[in-house]
Amino acid sequence: MPRTKSFAAASTALMSLTLAGCAMGGPIPSADAPITQSEAQIGAEANPQILAEFGGAMSGSQAQYVESVGKNIAVQSGLGGARDSFNVALLNSSVNNAFAIPGGYIYTTRQLVTLMNNEAELAGVLGHEVGHVAARHSQRRQQKAQQNQLLGVLGAVVGAVVGGGIGQQLGQAAMQGSQLLTLKFSRSQELEADKLGVDYLNRAGYDPRAMATVLASLAAQNALDARLQGRNNATIPEWASTHPDPASRVQNALSLAAGGTGVTNRDTFLSRIEGLTYGDDPAQGVIEGSQFIHPDLRLAFTAPQGFYMVNGTRAVSVNGQSGQAQFTMAQYNGNLQTYVNSVFSGLSQQQQIRPQNIQTTTVNGLPAAYGTARVNNGNQQVDVTVFAYQFSNDRAYHFLAITPAGQASTFNSMFASVRRISDSEAANVVPRKIDVVTVGSGDTVSSLARRMAYTNAQEERFRVLNGLSSGEGVSAGQKVKIVVRGR
Repeated sequence: MPRTKSFAAASTALMSLTLAGCAMGGPIPSADAPITQSEAQIGAEANPQILAEFGGAMSGSQAQYVESVGKNIAVQSGLGGARDSFNVALLNSSVNNAFAIPGGYIYTTRQLVTLMNNEAELAGVLGHEVGHVAARHSQRRQQKAQQNQLLGVLGAVVGAVVGGGIGQQLGQAAMQGSQLLTLKFSRSQELEADKLGVDYLNRAGYDPRAMATVLASLAAQNALDARLQGRNNATIPEWASTHPDPASRVQNALSLAAGGTGVTNRDTFLSRIEGLTYGDDPAQGVIEGSQFIHPDLRLAFTAPQGFYMVNGTRAVSVNGQSGQAQFTMAQYNGNLQTYVNSVFSGLSQQQQIRPQNIQTTTVNGLPAAYGTARVNNGNQQVDVTVFAYQFSNDRAYHFLAITPAGQASTFNSMFASVRRISDSEAANVVPRKIDVVTVGSGDTVSSLARRMAYTNAQEERFRVLNGLSSGEGVSAGQKVKIVVRGR
């Protein structure tokens, strides 16, 4: 969730940087070629904005551990001859994701790390990303994107409103701009990166089967998230992950690892990630059931029944069958009507989108303004609504919502739910963290799951978190992860 910088501005700036980098990259090197000077420049220029888009790089012992494992696996690729050739960052993001960009820059989110169960899995994920870079997959996709003259992210939103399906419109809006560097590789590219990742695991002395087990955990997490969010499919939305289809790659990864052996370093891994934040960081706001609450910004709102939310570092997306929305911010000069108009004017580079009128009101004591425009997107008419709220003389937030024509009222309850929160309510927002415990003689999956800091699906969450199948148990002396409340 944003605090200062405009989501649209950051995303558009990064897209411009990315396309410029493609233009200067020249011919694409082969998969075994070292990092070129132009690739190093692309990475160095993009890295600060990627960090900003994904909540920043974490520091401390957990980040140092991830960096050490990442550099160790990256040198197996031949892209760089020394560990210092690579930059590895642990990102403060609650989305399960990992990626790498030209120049030796490798990233994984803390949320994906909490899903892993040993060091070999961490090395496998980071090795897979290095494989994408070694095979120059990103450059090939970027060159194609440049040929297609892609717009900036929010420009693409109502590029989608003008010419795309309703299901794509705010999915593209919610996408982090930096993910355009790596968003959705082809199946052949994913399989090639899996193969390279398994090769790197073997060279580094890790158990190569770790690639398959971490893919299985990610597929299980995707399925659980889909069920808990009321979605009818288990794939991650494309804007939420650079790797939306891990389930189909598990068997292939197992075949690649056949006959291989090596270490997993499970206990070391678990001890090093203990205490890592799980889920939303309160500094970015948290989702609790159908409510989003931001203790630092002192605000909250509630999604309509049947909708689910995904929190990003610059926007909160609200998704459902009958519409999609995002909650974010833009520059504010003290006039709400001007603010609403500016959001509309930034939506499309292809046509002007204007509401018939902008109305002012008060929502839970907050000055507010809103307008709706009807747009023909080529397949059907849709209603685009901007609903903005003033929180101070220089700070405002807004919803951007898209619904089928005539159904803008779908989000009325959410628009009316935005409110300030008290200091005491803010103080009660406590993060969830990973706690590593040793299974006792009387412990079972059920008893351990009851210690999870959730009111629903405790056992399912516990099993997915620990890579346990539906019938698998635990044994005394085994170390497992649980999610607890912490400060």
